[in-house]
Amino acid sequence: MGVALITVLSLLSFSRGTLTASWLRFLRMAFGWGAYVLPAGLGAVGFWLFLVGFGRPVRVPLETVLGTLLLFLGGLGFLHYFASEPRSVALSGGGGGHLGWLISSALIDALGNLGAMLVLLAIVAIGFIALFSISLADAIGSLSGLWQRLIDWYRFRSAGMGGVSPPPRDESLPARVMAKVEEKVRPPKARATTPQAAERGLLFPRVVGGAKEWRLPPLEDILDKRTEQELSQAEIRAKVRIIEETLANFGVPAKVVEVNQGPTVTQFGLEPGFVERKDRSGKYRRVKVKVNRIRALANDLALALAASPIRIEAPVPGRSLVGIEVPNVSISLVSLLSVMESEAFRSIDSKLRIALGQDVAGLPVAADLAFMPHLLIAGATGSGKSVCINSITSCLLLNNTPDDLRLIMVDPKMVELTNFNGIPHLLVPVVIEIERVVATLKWVTHEMDRRYRLFSKAGARNIEMYNQMRISRGEDKLPYLVVLIDELADLMMVAPEQAERSICRIAQLARATGIHLVIATQRPSVDVVTGLIKANFPARVSFAVTSQVDSRVVLDTGGAEKLLGRGDMLYMASDSSKLVRLQGCFVSDAELQRLVDYWRGFRATAPLPPGAALVQQPLWEEIAPLPPGAALVQQPLWEEMLAKEKEAAGKDDLLDKAIELVRDQDRASISLLQRRLRIGYSRAARLIDTMEEMGIIGPQEGASRGRRVYKTHQEGLAREDQ
Repeated sequence: MGVALITVLSLLSFSRGTLTASWLRFLRMAFGWGAYVLPAGLGAVGFWLFLVGFGRPVRVPLETVLGTLLLFLGGLGFLHYFASEPRSVALSGGGGGHLGWLISSALIDALGNLGAMLVLLAIVAIGFIALFSISLADAIGSLSGLWQRLIDWYRFRSAGMGGVSPPPRDESLPARVMAKVEEKVRPPKARATTPQAAERGLLFPRVVGGAKEWRLPPLEDILDKRTEQELSQAEIRAKVRIIEETLANFGVPAKVVEVNQGPTVTQFGLEPGFVERKDRSGKYRRVKVKVNRIRALANDLALALAASPIRIEAPVPGRSLVGIEVPNVSISLVSLLSVMESEAFRSIDSKLRIALGQDVAGLPVAADLAFMPHLLIAGATGSGKSVCINSITSCLLLNNTPDDLRLIMVDPKMVELTNFNGIPHLLVPVVIEIERVVATLKWVTHEMDRRYRLFSKAGARNIEMYNQMRISRGEDKLPYLVVLIDELADLMMVAPEQAERSICRIAQLARATGIHLVIATQRPSVDVVTGLIKANFPARVSFAVTSQVDSRVVLDTGGAEKLLGRGDMLYMASDSSKLVRLQGCFVSDAELQRLVDYWRGFRATAPLPPGAALVQQPLWEEIAPLPPGAALVQQPLWEEMLAKEKEAAGKDDLLDKAIELVRDQDRASISLLQRRLRIGYSRAARLIDTMEEMGIIGPQEGASRGRRVYKTHQEGLAREDQ
């Protein structure tokens, strides 16, 4: 540092001593005009030695040192390349000095004037790239941007608009970042029209045969296309710089190596750098920055970027990177059409494929409901649960006819799913009475058992194998059955034990029979999403929730409390515990109405009685074949099931034992039931009253005499008539 200070004084002072004049003469003869740059390098070296002396060395990358030397030597060569008299200029201390004269003369003698200039340009470019840690493609991009701006300026001048400045252009993004962004911004792939693709089932056929000729609705006529908003390269580059500088200020060296722009957030892929650590022997070693140090700076990054909340994913699945997800200024809606036309959706060969949305890289994500095989959706009010159910339902209706799929919908709110009333896929009108839901689930369990008996009789293991057997015999297929429940909390409040028992039994056994559940709740607490229910729903979706506790109930980990809402969700696949952040598909009311009107049109082709409401009647005969000679009419199975459920709810478990006991003893009393059944007075009295209402025992005949026990029900009725 002292040498650098003396050099600066020698260069700036007009009165020099013998030592400073000799030192300045040496520098001018050796480096020419480069002597004025040399003090900066000497000062940097002196400061580094000063830190080493105090035991706090700073690691200087080798590419920085090499880049500085190449830039300095190339500059000296250039300063002397344009000299008319190289020798005299070097002796007078001008140009690049003797060192610049040596470099330029050697290159000119070996390569000629043009070759020497190209080599010197290459040396300067390599030095600049190494010093500032940018790639060659970045440098070329910057030069091309500058050249384009010059062209725009020339065009404005040629058009007579010399006083008007050309429109500003975005700064080019570094090549390491720009490549990833350009991969994301790609138009939707055209729908395949090759015969091979049609044979694989990747296209929606226009006409599907079956018991009735159904036509699947065309996607373009039902769904709308939407444009996505994108960040400019200048905005992304500014955020990259802020992230790197903020981490560096806190002693965490890291570099952004890729950027993935999604509809809701932009993910910056961060590669942790190295720091110097002293080991036990006192030597310094280069070690990687701990991921937890980056996690701890989430709030500081949010403050620097003026964006909150920021979610840090460490590491990114399958990559040795740390993902920093920064919310976009505006959320782009993901259209259902864009996901259904993607290769990710078409590659799933299943009738129950559903479109979920786009991930943080803007790539479409789809799943197979048959593989899940059930889906649990949770989130606070207004986070996007009902829209997600609507998009799943729309996806199923666009891909399946009533011969392939039947639906049972439960909507206690009476505003979300009731619009689907009237479509031929519904087994019954949308269930809106919460008291009927338990009976509905009971019927689903009975249908599941019936299908298993059919499979066992036919020797089939699942619905796919069973349908192949039926098609080979020329019979109709057994349709899939999807049960959609829009609010689980209301059901668990009314009948928690019965609902949990039915849901868990269906979730455990119904996959092979083609019965699947899609359940949503806005209150993901432990009394609603119980451990038994959660264990049978490996595939889960969580939208924005109010607390980390709710996030842990649904996903077994935090993170959902930091979501932005409006379709921003975390998806846990059934075959992976890693969470994937998605922006769910959006289906507008107009799109839903067009879809419902399309399917209602098929039911409207059949003549309806005058004044009949356009609602779907339960078509049980299409699922369960009736015995020969039976009338082909709809039986009120739902009402019967509801009545049985109410009767079972009011029946005491010990009633049958109490009836058997009083008939064996030929007498009935409250004390008898207390002693033999080991129950309390109140319960024994209720059993006595129930048996009296059923006509099994008679009324009380006195304080010391017991009640008369009737052997048959007719005897009890005869006694009452007397």
